[in-house]
Amino acid sequence: MPSKNFTSVEQDLLKEIMLYRRDVRGNNFLKKEVPDEIIEKILLAATLAPSVGFSQPWEFVIVRDNDTKKLIADSFELENKKAEEMFLDEKRTAYAKLKLEGIQETPINIAVFYKPSAKPVLGQTTMKEAGEYSVVCAVQNMWLMARALNIGMGWVSIVNPESVKEILESPPENKLIAYLCIGYVKEFLDGPELEKLNWEARKSVSAAVHQNTYPKKK
Repeated sequence: MPSKNFTSVEQDLLKEIMLYRRDVRGNNFLKKEVPDEIIEKILLAATLAPSVGFSQPWEFVIVRDNDTKKLIADSFELENKKAEEMFLDEKRTAYAKLKLEGIQETPINIAVFYKPSAKPVLGQTTMKEAGEYSVVCAVQNMWLMARALNIGMGWVSIVNPESVKEILESPPENKLIAYLCIGYVKEFLDGPELEKLNWEARKSVSAAVHQNTYPKKK
């Protein structure tokens, strides 16, 4: 494969895809089937992600079965009740109004797992978590490719990983990294929903960047 240099137009396009990527929630998905070739493109993007020691430690379970989705949704509801109780006053009221998942609304769910290697992995001997981080990179690739294909994707983090593993009959050594809802949407919002709802304010780049070391405490 020859060396590739990207044009400024292509660079701006990538920035635009990242800018308009959204975590899509359950009140915005359409009951419309997603073609297999679209899912294949999203999964191919996942496998093009960087991975520690080229270990490619990701595995995917595609969930179309409605009974299986219902079991996952039940796990979400149980965990969501616990999560709601952690917030106080206005935050709890706002939280209760959020539709945080589209498990049963979307035609396809994808569970993304980290599969640990049985042998030492180059670059992972000290930072064991690098394997899991590699799978997160795969999820980000999926998100960007889905957006480029005008497909919505939502990451459901409010589930019990062990419950999901049991429902999906995962090997015991595998670790659930992400449970994703995939589907066409009514609209892509012009900004992140939680930002628009003033749940949190956007952090500036300068607020997150330090030079050489963290600042000394006063």
